Order: sequence, then C-alpha cells, then structure tokens
Amino acid sequence: MKNTPVFITILISALICVSGHASTIVENQLQLYQQQGASVSDPDHGEQLWRSKRGERSCTSCHGDSPTQMGKHQKTGKVIQPMAVSANPDRYRDAKKIQKWILRNCKWTFARECSAQEKSDILTWLIQQ
Repeated sequence: MKNTPVFITILISALICVSGHASTIVENQLQLYQQQGASVSDPDHGEQLWRSKRGERSCTSCHGDSPTQMGKHQKTGKVIQPMAVSANPDRYRDAKKIQKWILRNCKWTFARECSAQEKSDILTWLIQQ
C-alpha cells in the first residue's frame, strides 16, 4: 500500500496517551516494521495475538487479561509493570527495549519470533490501551 506511511503517521498522531519522545520512538518502530514487510497495523489482530494461546502460554499468562494492569511472570513471579501507555507512560521510551521484549516475549509465548506484521499489530494495540 503506497499510502501506508501516511496512514501510520496519522494513526500514531491520533493515539491516546502517547506523547513527545515516546511517540517518535513508537512511530519509528512501526516504520521499521513496515520496512520489514508489515502493512497497515491492525490493532484488532494485535488483541487477538495478546489473547491467543500456545499450549498453556499466552501474553495474558504473565501480563494479565488487561494491559492496563500489573502482571506477574508465570515462572519467576516477578512483577511486570502495565504494558498500556495509559497506565505506564514510560513504557515505550526506549526502542531497544521495545525490540528486546517483543522478541523475548514472542519466543517465550509462541516459540518463535513474531513477524513484522504481528509486532506492528500488537504494538499498535498496546499503545491504544
């Protein structure tokens, strides 16, 4: 889609609670996913990924049903701060952390790296929460 960069820019600008530096980082991350093959972000698909299970594992296993709430790691019991920007404004202020944790969580949850499209979809859904 040739209008995808424009759509992503408009989408990011309209998202609630993402401001300043974090907005630029998220926008850059979504553009990177587009360069890697993602098309228009689909937050509904992002939510489906959040709730989908592989065996006994899903994102909700550790992060909880709502990304606005604190979670607890299923194996270690470590507290996990909310994933939603509305509950944790500092969540998406470091591109390396975004990349690290999406990679790690996809591998742990789905036993594989997520595609650029999946990363784009789930990140878009999370920042809308």
